[in-house]
Amino acid sequence: MPQDGLPSPQRGRAVWVIVLGIAMAVMDGSIVNLALPGIARELNAPASQAIWVVNAYQIASLVMLLPLAALGDRLGYRRVYLVGMALFMLSSVAAMLATSLPMLTAARALQGLGAAGIMSVNTALVRLIYPSARLGRGIAVNSMVVATSTMAGPAVAAAILSVASWPWLFALNVPLGLLTLWMGRRALPTNPQGGAAAPQFSLLDVLLNVLMFTLVFVGADYLGVRSGAGHSATLLGWALLGAGVAVGVVYLRRQWHLAAPLFPLDLLRMPVFALSMGSSLGAFSAQMLAFVSMPFLLLEVQGRSHMEAGLIMTAWPMATVLVAPVAGRLIGRYPAGWLGGIGMLVFATGLLLAGLRPEQATAFDMGWRLALCGAGFALFQSPNNHTIVTTAPVHRSGAASGMLGTARLTGQTLGAVMLAAIYAVWNQHDGRGETVALCLAAGCALMAGVSSSLRVRASR
Repeated sequence: MPQDGLPSPQRGRAVWVIVLGIAMAVMDGSIVNLALPGIARELNAPASQAIWVVNAYQIASLVMLLPLAALGDRLGYRRVYLVGMALFMLSSVAAMLATSLPMLTAARALQGLGAAGIMSVNTALVRLIYPSARLGRGIAVNSMVVATSTMAGPAVAAAILSVASWPWLFALNVPLGLLTLWMGRRALPTNPQGGAAAPQFSLLDVLLNVLMFTLVFVGADYLGVRSGAGHSATLLGWALLGAGVAVGVVYLRRQWHLAAPLFPLDLLRMPVFALSMGSSLGAFSAQMLAFVSMPFLLLEVQGRSHMEAGLIMTAWPMATVLVAPVAGRLIGRYPAGWLGGIGMLVFATGLLLAGLRPEQATAFDMGWRLALCGAGFALFQSPNNHTIVTTAPVHRSGAASGMLGTARLTGQTLGAVMLAAIYAVWNQHDGRGETVALCLAAGCALMAGVSSSLRVRASR
């Protein structure tokens, strides 16, 4: 393999593999949401338990991102990616054939594990596929696919459910997974040979990583989503969250002095990397607050049809698709900190204007505000991801890639929990809760912008 990226024909095929894989992995995180009532009804399960069809996928993805990224640094990103894709595809078949909620939940957990294999090394592979002079554009394509796949999940689900039952939500993964595996075996690059030390971790470290993220995720779920379930649920939530923090202290103390730790403290000691991670957390928290509250605003508050609401919400991903390539071309010409800061300022402006919308807002009023959100997020994400990837040494590309995915899922989880807490107070869907959510999202975006702008000084 050439030292600086892949030759043109192979690069094109490798890019398609990366695009298909990350689109499936990201989209499946939200594609089931719309089908949960039907799943609960058909499998004779309470709606409160059906949510674990979503949670199992999210938790399995989150807890295994860093271990599989470290495994990619040791054994090769290509190998981890292809095994993850194979597991993702096979577990999709299991989800299609599930006849009970426990079976479906177990299949979704395996699917999340496969998705973690895909997402953990995704950006590390992008770094190997593109020559350094074109890496910014490659990151922009990858960021655009992640952003549009996140927004497209409910729309794709609605289209499938309008003509078929919920098992068909997983059917599309089978032919696309087979195609990705076939192309990936021929096109994906192998890790460059080098003398750097392999990441150091043990099975105990992996277990502590899994426990830390699981306890924090479930504790946050109890505090946010189930905060209205009673005093005992709140106490259990705080207990789980506290246990997660305690496990985290033990885990990070074990990692502190390692040269290449599983939880990449070595990268977080770099101010630019740490500020970029903080920016991602704030940006994805804001994205999730807006993404989940917007359907309630359009459908419940403004009384629009599903078709009209869907068309209005497409303004966000359409703006992302248009602006992401421009952002990719700006990388290297201007400081990434300023590009990210400006992007988050535009994002926050769109969110705030959506929160303070006119009482009788038209479809155009809502559409251009969401387009502003999509454009600002696209201007931020590509330069921010490029900084995260290129700040890390080449032999730590897997760790940087894993942290990128971890920041995204953690930020989205935090945003969902904040929204659940808002709806526990304002649960009438009369517009007040949605306004609070969008204004809070604007605040998160502004904090992300400040964190991004601080990188300019930190990089001098």
